[in-house]
Amino acid sequence: MASIPCTTHLLFTSKPQISPSNPPIFTSQFLGIPRKLSWSTPTRLGPSNGSRATCWFKFGNRGVDAEGAGIYGSQTRDDFDRDDVEQYFNYMGMLAVEGTYDKMEALLSQNIHPVDILLMMAASEGDKPKLEELLRAGASYTVKDADGRTALERAANDEIKDFILNFSTQKA
Repeated sequence: MASIPCTTHLLFTSKPQISPSNPPIFTSQFLGIPRKLSWSTPTRLGPSNGSRATCWFKFGNRGVDAEGAGIYGSQTRDDFDRDDVEQYFNYMGMLAVEGTYDKMEALLSQNIHPVDILLMMAASEGDKPKLEELLRAGASYTVKDADGRTALERAANDEIKDFILNFSTQKA
């Protein structure tokens, strides 16, 4: 079960109920409590008065975690496509560095599966969480680009190479 802190922000105004024989009584349907006040003032529930709530959400069938619910780690090779490559290219700022999509287009035009392209990009960026996600999905670190380099050879450093090899060994 995941705990997600959330705060309620409800703004309500009490409505006066006036009868000739009674003084004004202000009530709130939200609180269900009649209040005797001389005028109506807006009340704010939320951080301004210190109220907080923790909401519990059950993910998936078992309600254990995001992976068990299929939110993370449940992707397969075929769940990745060209759009994922472009989004990652943009997200990691590669477009800003490269100035064009030429390198991305070159990889896509070589008939390399998008998940393997993403693995090469993540290895060159040293993005461990993305590497883990892609390796779990079945990305292959032995696929070569146009220059004949694999994800291992494109790795940002030795730590990333070891991460890929160790993860692949654990998976097998």
